[in-house]
Amino acid sequence: MKKTVLANIHEALGAKMVDFAGYYMPVTYRGINEEHLQVRDAVGIFDVSHMGEFYVKGKQAADWVQYMTSNDVTKLVDGKIQYSCLPNEIGGIVDDLLVYRINEEEYLLVVNASNIEKDKAWLLEHNKFDATLTDRSEELSLFAVQGPKAAEALQSLTDMDLAAMKYYTFEIGTFAGVENVMVSATGYTGAGGFEIYMPNENAEQIWTAIMEAGKPQSIEAIGLAARDTLRLEMGFCLYGNDIDDSTSPLEAGLGWITKFNGEFINSKNLAYQKEKGVGRKLIGFELLDRGIPRKEYGLVNEAGEDIGEVTSGTMSPCLKKGIGMGYVKPEYAKSGTKIGVKVRNRVLNAEVVKFPFYKG
Repeated sequence: MKKTVLANIHEALGAKMVDFAGYYMPVTYRGINEEHLQVRDAVGIFDVSHMGEFYVKGKQAADWVQYMTSNDVTKLVDGKIQYSCLPNEIGGIVDDLLVYRINEEEYLLVVNASNIEKDKAWLLEHNKFDATLTDRSEELSLFAVQGPKAAEALQSLTDMDLAAMKYYTFEIGTFAGVENVMVSATGYTGAGGFEIYMPNENAEQIWTAIMEAGKPQSIEAIGLAARDTLRLEMGFCLYGNDIDDSTSPLEAGLGWITKFNGEFINSKNLAYQKEKGVGRKLIGFELLDRGIPRKEYGLVNEAGEDIGEVTSGTMSPCLKKGIGMGYVKPEYAKSGTKIGVKVRNRVLNAEVVKFPFYKG
């Protein structure tokens, strides 16, 4: 397993460490529910240094990124970020990612840890443009500071006006005494907050500074298990669960990041799919009975007929009920539809609901 720079710090904090996408990562510190509510109510810090960072530079950097991704890169300006995906040639998704426009000829692509090598190979295989890709995944650390008190906890460390930073924008400046640190406002929790990108050699200094500056807001280190329950309450897709090489972005409800203003990989087939409709749709559902839905549990209609399966599920710490996501036939995707979840030898009653589950 690969280790992030702060592995020893996580151990010292009492984290339960696990293998996550080939990295030695903290899954929980004092308990999933407690950490989840800490982020919803106050502020927490995640070490997500396992994520991948590719810098795309050159005269045709924008053209390359536009061809590889489903969203419309031409809408970006310097300092703006876009959520997007890398479509494959058979209608599925190579990965979902964030696209940062640094300037006209330089972009940062932030990809999932489990897909770093796959994504890099895919991008390079299709590089017919005057641009280069530099993989800095092993050189950079990344922290996500999330929660309603995130700006308050971090502001003393930088001259950047964090409270004024708009959603899906970023700035580069001095942070905790370190120059050229990138701070962005995207987030995977629905609780608001910031991501901080820095060279590995500055990671411990910046982590320590954040933990000290955030003491008045009771900042805590948060593990990846709570990151998963937080994203699930918002209905955010997780690669490998809710989307993968076989799921279309249109099936996954990602039509909003699938723009047909120009040509990208598989755009013609996806445009045809948009016109004709999809054979299944990603839904959210809440259990009406007590229980916890899990990945690969079957979904049935009221007659007990198979209509799909669960892709993600948990007991929501905020809603105190079982929630999940899964694919079903389109006729069962409407909000309010009653469905069943197969849990061992039982079928638990559930209802299709709109995302997000947690309304705040």
